Amino acid sequence: MPAIQIVFGVILLLFSIAITVIVILQEGHQQNVGAITGGADTFLSKNKARSVDAFLARWTKVITIGFFVLVIAINIFMFFSK
Repeated sequence: MPAIQIVFGVILLLFSIAITVIVILQEGHQQNVGAITGGADTFLSKNKARSVDAFLARWTKVITIGFFVLVIAINIFMFFSK
């Protein structure tokens, strides 16, 4: 097994772990609705949830796109290297 395959495998493993962790950190849309506030959404709770959710959603998209581009690049590289 050439070293380049090991490097690509480790990079893919890191991307897949990052995707898994970020998806697990995201909350569902209906999770804990009004558990503390009694159902009333305050201005601070809305903005805090949006900023964290937006941050996680953005990074999920970035890492997922990077993962797919890397998989395609690895397949192209391995196809033409034989």
